[in-house]
Amino acid sequence: MQASNLGAKASARSKAGAVFRVTSGNFLEQFDFFLFGFYATQIASVFFPASSEFASLMMTFAVFGAGFLMRPLGAVILGAYIDDVGRRKGLIVTLSIMASGTILIVLVPGYETIGLLAPALVLIGRLLQGFSAGAELGGVSVYLAEMAPPGKKGFFTSWQSASQQVAIVVAAGLGFILNQTLSTSEIAAWGWRVPFAIGCMIVPFIFLLRRKLEETQEFQQRRHRPSMREVFNTLLHNWTIVLAGMLMVAMTTTAFYLITVYAPTFGKSVLNLSTSDALLVTLLVGVSNFIWLPIGGAISDRIGRRPLLVGMTLLAIVTSYPALSYLAQAPSFAHMLIVLLWLSFMYGLYNGAMIPALTEIMPVEVRVAGFSLAYSLATAVFGGFTPAISTALIHMSGDKAAPGYWMSFAAACALGATLFLYRRGTPQLRPAM
Repeated sequence: MQASNLGAKASARSKAGAVFRVTSGNFLEQFDFFLFGFYATQIASVFFPASSEFASLMMTFAVFGAGFLMRPLGAVILGAYIDDVGRRKGLIVTLSIMASGTILIVLVPGYETIGLLAPALVLIGRLLQGFSAGAELGGVSVYLAEMAPPGKKGFFTSWQSASQQVAIVVAAGLGFILNQTLSTSEIAAWGWRVPFAIGCMIVPFIFLLRRKLEETQEFQQRRHRPSMREVFNTLLHNWTIVLAGMLMVAMTTTAFYLITVYAPTFGKSVLNLSTSDALLVTLLVGVSNFIWLPIGGAISDRIGRRPLLVGMTLLAIVTSYPALSYLAQAPSFAHMLIVLLWLSFMYGLYNGAMIPALTEIMPVEVRVAGFSLAYSLATAVFGGFTPAISTALIHMSGDKAAPGYWMSFAAACALGATLFLYRRGTPQLRPAM
């Protein structure tokens, strides 16, 4: 009995270690993405000077969104590579490309120093990050799904998203410390680069963690590994599933980038709250996300994916605009915290069920490529441009709560996709012949 208990504890520690190692790259990805969104105003003035603050900020968010346009390409190319060579080797490659983009952004001089070359290099850095991220998230999610014990896939895959929330908390914490120790002019001139530099410093540590990953047994037992042509044919053959998967992810990506990446800029530029207040709210939202995501995954293991997916999308459709309208009418630290924690609750429970659902509906032979493509398309169409769309909606309508319409639209798309995919149960998909 004692030997059995020791074996169970060792197995649990081994799985926990594997979760930590595989999600470390996700931490770096979201850490950099959040920093780009939070320091958008500083990056705008350094790399994209324009005649108005709105134009400068829009150019910055456009470059931020451009990285997401590379995700579908990375999803297919790198996703197919991971489905061929294995999860471990593929995730080391995605980490290498991601780190290259981050280092480039940190080291690029400003527009005043090298002119148009500065925004061009920043754009290249974002494209590299986007290309890598296209398969990083899918590769990590599939790895966690394949290593999960029976009946716990939702709980295990939720740690992919939970690791991103740790990145939000750390990045917001660093920003809060910088805001307390440096002046506004110092942060604008060079201080915004410090968190990016810290991200670069932890890259070697993450490489060491990834190198110790073991390949999943499910992948090792697979006899056939599809070629690039077979990957394309299978994805094309199941295009309705990929499209529905993309729409199902729409709520996740829109909600996430609204309450984390865009939230600090929204708090400062739209609600006129202090930088410290906006950062502290974002930090607490990251903690809230971290709590709700595993709960959502575990609940979906118990009651199924569909009830949570339908319930949370309906709540988002009905409450997103009223919640943001309440905040816009009486902006304060407390009101912003209450509203974003509500959005965090819906996002966390929904995403906890959505990630395992997306791994389950994809053809097993191209699971990484299919998952990554659906997620990347959703991020490119919905999530990645949420900061830019929110900024434009507010500017055109004069309604500070206008991002709520965008959130409700994304939730409606996700609800329709969920009802389509689960109309008669999840179909058993087959590769194209």
